[in-house]
Amino acid sequence: MPYPPRSVRLRSCAAAAAALFALACPRKPAPISPSAPWETPETAAYVGRKACTPCHADAETAWRTSHHDMAMAETTPETVSGDFGNASFTYHGVTSTFTRKDGAYRVRTDGADGALHDYEVAWTFGVFPLQQYLIRFPKGRVQALNVVWDARPKTEGGQRWFHLYPDENVTHSDVLHWTGPYQNWNFMCADCHSTDVKKGYDAASDSYATTFSEIDVSCEACHGPGSAHVAWGEAVRKGAVPKDSWKNGVLAGRKDRDGGRWVLPPGGAQARRSPPRSDRTGVEDCARCHARRSVVAEGYVPGRPLADFYRVQLLEETLYFPDGQIKDEVYEYASFLQSRMYANGVVCADCHDPHTAKLRAAGDAVCGRCHAADAYASPKHHFHKPSSKGASCIGCHMPTRNYMVVHARHDHSIRVPRPDLSAKLGTPNACDPCHAKKGLAWQAAALSKWWPRRVRMRHAGDVIHGGREGLLGARASLAFLVGDREESAPMRATAASLLAGYRGADATRALDAALADTDPLVRMGAVAGVRTRPPEERLTKLLPLLGDTVRAVRIDAARALATVPASRMTREQAEILRGGLAAWRASQLVDADRPEAHLSLGALAAETGDTATAEAEYRIALALAPGFPAASVNLADLYRQVGRDADCEAVLKEGLARTPRSADLHYALGLLRVRQKRLGEACDELKSAATLRPESAHYAFVRGVALKAAGREAESRAVLERALARHTGDAEILSALASSAVERGDRKAALVYAKWLVDVLPDDPEARKLLDALQTR
Repeated sequence: MPYPPRSVRLRSCAAAAAALFALACPRKPAPISPSAPWETPETAAYVGRKACTPCHADAETAWRTSHHDMAMAETTPETVSGDFGNASFTYHGVTSTFTRKDGAYRVRTDGADGALHDYEVAWTFGVFPLQQYLIRFPKGRVQALNVVWDARPKTEGGQRWFHLYPDENVTHSDVLHWTGPYQNWNFMCADCHSTDVKKGYDAASDSYATTFSEIDVSCEACHGPGSAHVAWGEAVRKGAVPKDSWKNGVLAGRKDRDGGRWVLPPGGAQARRSPPRSDRTGVEDCARCHARRSVVAEGYVPGRPLADFYRVQLLEETLYFPDGQIKDEVYEYASFLQSRMYANGVVCADCHDPHTAKLRAAGDAVCGRCHAADAYASPKHHFHKPSSKGASCIGCHMPTRNYMVVHARHDHSIRVPRPDLSAKLGTPNACDPCHAKKGLAWQAAALSKWWPRRVRMRHAGDVIHGGREGLLGARASLAFLVGDREESAPMRATAASLLAGYRGADATRALDAALADTDPLVRMGAVAGVRTRPPEERLTKLLPLLGDTVRAVRIDAARALATVPASRMTREQAEILRGGLAAWRASQLVDADRPEAHLSLGALAAETGDTATAEAEYRIALALAPGFPAASVNLADLYRQVGRDADCEAVLKEGLARTPRSADLHYALGLLRVRQKRLGEACDELKSAATLRPESAHYAFVRGVALKAAGREAESRAVLERALARHTGDAEILSALASSAVERGDRKAALVYAKWLVDVLPDDPEARKLLDALQTR
């Protein structure tokens, strides 16, 4: 699949004369047929970049050599950056050698069996600041080497081979090994590095027939299939339709039809768009690849709602810091949605040229296009020496975090640094890299002096942290945040999802409102928040969402209703739910090559009583990824439910042999030991689980209960008290401590815990009953 040659359309003198004649003798355009291709661009076909270039040569020239153009390429001396001149690199005792022979680029490295093998590089992948290399395997599988080339200049530490996991010993048996499922190009990479990708996975043969229309991110990757637009252009050339007709067959044209411009008012500090922006589909089209998301349906159509095809990840603890800053590799979309820029109508293309993929101005100058220099590029604003790091707009408001070792990516939430939050929540801030020695307190004091109003402002990060940790008062704060329309959709949606662990009238009201929110991300978060409610409540609240306007909300609602008995629904409602669950299953089977999909399918089968299907799905997940702990945990739990404790134990031990640091596996084995009345071993396993996952209040609670059952009362109480100090609003821990105090006759302590519990669960009759009983005594 070589690059097509450059193509530039030249107008001849004859063509120019014909154009002048057409202007002198205009013809009446022919009536447009309702069946004209440009009238229904949704049915268009991919035609390739060569069909675009004759009319869009400038755009093609700008795009050429961009990172989108170089997202994937054939191996040639022009495209390969790495040193294949018999260079070598050693990683934990495994030496990889890179050579070139007979025009082919080759690497000798460890394969899936741990032995050294010779592989031919099929394609380059990416271009800067690092370049990966793709290897073909049998059955259409393509894998990405995780020994990669550092393409940065030597003066910046580049021009070397390095491993993507330098601090780990990723052996051939590890799921992160380059031959494993998490380095698989067909699933992990292809969809966003090429155009018109069809994965083509066949589960029966466990093979791929992956195809793409163009090897890189070309015109139609962003604008959609172009045959209808080409037909329109031909009709314009023939005079059949006017050139200014707005129906031109483009699915995702990016020119603003409202004529809006960003204007800096006289004497003003910030530009305003006139008229205000009403269409942000361009942001969603970028988000398709610049978001941490999962696929819910194949066949993405540019211009259609993102949630019809993808489910964007919320601000989950493993992905984002509590204040919404990037932690794991989450790309830009959910961060940008949190920004004041997005709230004021800024879109990706306002700062980034979509064809060159470069900033529209270098460095801080891109900010100066909308922010007056005398107001912002001044020590009165940034309080640093001009041209210093602290004076940089981007350095201060868009700090970077490294991914893939050397790729520094900017946080697009464009936030004000908050050292005070860093001190409370452990979040990063842009001041710390330069002022770490002076400490967070000094940094916070400086910010408070410069920007007292900003530092005093309530921050949603406090609320998200409280919800994650189960702190006292978290429920009321989360409920308020869900309804705060001044906050971003990701924050509100995440708060709604965290309400799943809380009960109370305020939580119920907040979730009811969120289920009807105009933003689909908030509705998705609310569905997650309602999913743990009793069947009757779920049915009442989620049934209307089976007809939601976007697919992701519809299928999430269906999944949450899966365990509601059909007897509680009308025949029509049950039929709608069956359709929704069929769509949910189809969304999982889009990624039938992934263990996560079969884990989800198995969980649904288990919840609905289909144990045979559940076992089969969990086994498929383990066959695809033997080191996938969640599948082992679920399969073991399924065996527990049907009384197969011997099989349960075998699955857990096998899982721990592969992933000994899995908190979930240790927890499951600890519960098995409790059932077997081997309490000493149970306490050891539960201690491992709680140690490996200290953020889990439930793991600490279960460990405390097990210690008490083993007769280790003092140790149990100490564990629970330490857990309560971190999770001050956890009802399980409070109940256990209150019960323990009652049993040992410590009425004073019991009363403290009971009052505390009522504060956490004001609507819970059992908590109130315990408090009343203690007060009566």
